[in-house]
Amino acid sequence: MDIPALYHSVIIWIGDGTGASDSLLHVHAGLTVLFVARLVTRRSLATPIPFLVVCAAELANEIMDRLTFGSWRLTDTLLDVVNTLFWPLMLMIGLRLRHPHGTKPVQALRET
Repeated sequence: MDIPALYHSVIIWIGDGTGASDSLLHVHAGLTVLFVARLVTRRSLATPIPFLVVCAAELANEIMDRLTFGSWRLTDTLLDVVNTLFWPLMLMIGLRLRHPHGTKPVQALRET
């Protein structure tokens, strides 16, 4: 069984079935993996763990693309990485700035 070819055919089927562009599918995949990782690991989105899971999933996806096409397609790979990681990274940074890990929100401090 040729796993990279099977993986690629599933990706093509998803793209054809949704009608969404490859770039939009990467954005959705990155956010989906982020939230699933948050649920499975039970770690806050402000911690790097869910984001690192997204990074690992994107790395695996790009390796599968490399195995399917026989070479790196640098422009496509870089665009895929940016589209997949941008919003998960922005969420992690924004949440870390809003509520630094291990501290209570300001309103909760006033109520105590």
